[in-house]
Amino acid sequence: MKKNNFDWKKPSAIFIGRFQPFHDGHKKLFQNALRKNKQVTILVMDSYKVNNKNPFKFNFVKKKIMDSLKKYVGNFIIMKIPVVSEVVYGRKVGYKIRKVNLSKKVQKISATDIRKKTIYKK
Repeated sequence: MKKNNFDWKKPSAIFIGRFQPFHDGHKKLFQNALRKNKQVTILVMDSYKVNNKNPFKFNFVKKKIMDSLKKYVGNFIIMKIPVVSEVVYGRKVGYKIRKVNLSKKVQKISATDIRKKTIYKK
């Protein structure tokens, strides 16, 4: 396995979501963030059973992300966070908030549709 090269002192993109489940659209966003930033902090909201849209526990989500991104090990970390209702900031603080425009094909990927026909086992 690749050595973990993640450096807590270097800039990192933050990628936040429920990832219920982590899918190819998420992977494309991750790859885009990694190209621009060299490392990514993936923040997984611990949303299990908040409603019927969150059937997967954090450890399951983390494993699926790790499996999907195994070729990038060392360039990201995964952290569990509480369910986020709002992201706030005051004045310019030195980081950007950037929307990534993905292809229509990737934008159509739906975690809801994946959950409806999932083969994942909790």
